[in-house]
Amino acid sequence: MINESENEDRSLGNLLRYYTEEFSEADRLLTGPNALEFIRTQDILERYLPPPPAVILDVGGGPGIYTCRLLSMGYEVHLIDPVPLHIEQANKAIAEVSGEKVASATLGSATSLERDDSSSDAVLFMGPLYHLTDKKDREQALGEAHRVLKPGGFFFGIGISRFASLIDGLNRGLLADPQFTDIVSRDLQEGQHRNPTDNPEYWTDAYFHHPEELEEEVLEAGFQVEALIAIEGFGWALNDFDSLWKNEELRKRILEFLRTVETDKSIIGASPHIAVLAYK
Repeated sequence: MINESENEDRSLGNLLRYYTEEFSEADRLLTGPNALEFIRTQDILERYLPPPPAVILDVGGGPGIYTCRLLSMGYEVHLIDPVPLHIEQANKAIAEVSGEKVASATLGSATSLERDDSSSDAVLFMGPLYHLTDKKDREQALGEAHRVLKPGGFFFGIGISRFASLIDGLNRGLLADPQFTDIVSRDLQEGQHRNPTDNPEYWTDAYFHHPEELEEEVLEAGFQVEALIAIEGFGWALNDFDSLWKNEELRKRILEFLRTVETDKSIIGASPHIAVLAYK
């Protein structure tokens, strides 16, 4: 029988292999519907973050695309990520934009933040809530976020919807593959996303939340939840997305409508990424 520690080690190994050998996170947010994710996430952060020069901890910050954006706005930002390649990429990107601003990128885990108590004005979880597949690990990570935040500090977490694979499979015709169908079935039943194939498009180990479950986990960690927000909403499944996105007027209209319905409960579960906004 595989114990929890072995499960955690396997998931971490799959995570490192995926982001190091199979997929470039540094390029992901630049094209297609992923560009919508980036712009929407950035928009939400800019509306809710405390003003600069607040201290922000970007946990699971990957190659540093959000860190660099926040640095350019005048924040002090410290990135933590478990993937060595991401730290290498983030340090290079930070060096190009930071100037005299305080910033860092270090290898680490969301479950054990090497930061002092009450030392950060904001904590961003851009990956831990879905890459930590065991609830106990997510609880520990959320406890760490709560610990390092100052009283009244802002928490921004991202979860992946329980229905993301199903909608993606329908949209891209992936349900014709019985192996993908099995992946979707487990996602819907357990929230545990696993990819037993060698197809990197089917992603890696993750946990997919029901929106209410995501909110409940953050509440249980002692936070006061301000809102759940659909990041991409229905926008990620638009036909001929690239053509629509290139049209400046249509892009503006899409973003306006997505903001209008971003907290509507009937929309949130259909969004692949769900933001939870909370305060200590």
